[in-house]
Amino acid sequence: MAAPSLLLITDRNNTTLPFDAVILEALEAGCRWIMVREKKMATAELCPLLDSIVALSADFGAAVTVNSNYTAASLCKIPGVHLPQREPVATVRRVVGAQMLIGASTHSLAEAQTAIAEGANYVTMSPIFLTDSKPGYGPALGLENLRVMTQAIRAPVLALGGVTVDNAADCVRAGAAGVAVMGSVMRSPTPGTIIRDLIETLSTVAT
Repeated sequence: MAAPSLLLITDRNNTTLPFDAVILEALEAGCRWIMVREKKMATAELCPLLDSIVALSADFGAAVTVNSNYTAASLCKIPGVHLPQREPVATVRRVVGAQMLIGASTHSLAEAQTAIAEGANYVTMSPIFLTDSKPGYGPALGLENLRVMTQAIRAPVLALGGVTVDNAADCVRAGAAGVAVMGSVMRSPTPGTIIRDLIETLSTVAT
């Protein structure tokens, strides 16, 4: 995992521009990691979408991973899957094998430590800041809690939830290996500008 990393998480039902235009703008702006998070799509629907995003991303050397649906990941030869909170990482690891990248959504130090112990390669920690995209997960953890958690976790941690160009560098300074964004980019009429600004900000700091 390159550090500091920028992960773009998709939400095709929550965009201002056409979905494919958002993805293209993000790639053209320098995004090199896209997680396809379309949980309501059945595998038969998801696979064509994954194939199209992979084909588009290949022109930019960008990686594509998929949220939750490890069956679709295997069928479409996607190299990574990201598991939701409390999904049994150890069980999925046995199914997908040692080579697939596995990430896990976590909201506490205990959850993160369990996910890593069970075979996750990295975790997202959220919500770091207040955000409309991650309701129902409790109060914002804040930078100090992020710092404590990253020091205790022996794996890369991506900060998620309310991350903006104004606070992304602070997340990395607190120990995060990078940041993940979703709603702010998906809903923007200028997603490429946000991605470009985030990359520029992250380039000024190192983990």
